[in-house]
Amino acid sequence: MPLTPLDIHNKEFSRGFRGYDEDEVNEFLDQIIKDYELLIREKKELDEKLSSSNERLGHFTNIEETLHKSIIVAQEAAEEVKGNAQKEAKLIIREAEKNADRIVNEALSKARKIAMEIEELKKQSKVFRTRFKMLIEAQLDLLRNDDWDKLMEFEIDATELNLEEEVK
Repeated sequence: MPLTPLDIHNKEFSRGFRGYDEDEVNEFLDQIIKDYELLIREKKELDEKLSSSNERLGHFTNIEETLHKSIIVAQEAAEEVKGNAQKEAKLIIREAEKNADRIVNEALSKARKIAMEIEELKKQSKVFRTRFKMLIEAQLDLLRNDDWDKLMEFEIDATELNLEEEVK
């Protein structure tokens, strides 16, 4: 156990023959007590500073650990967000490709249907044209027929018709 200033102050030395000068020893002991008290105060102040520094160091260590954990959590969250965004992008692309395929298939189906309708209309127009041509040719044949000329040659007197009606 270390000496205290009080221990030094209360220390009694035994007297011997031709011993040390008592005043000189007491003066030296007083000087030691003062120096020792000063050292104890300085040690106490240094211990308090060390304790304060250790507390601050502990505080900063906690902050560092918290920041480190926060950075790790932020990185993990960023990776998760990035992964989710990539998954969502893939889903959107897949959905867009499906929609594009569907739209293309519908367009092709409509184009085929329209092409078939066009072919059908062409056939119907050929049939119509042929029938119309035959009708016109039949009408022309009727017009070219000599029966018209014979009808023009045929003359009836209107007075004879009136008499025939009266006779009846």
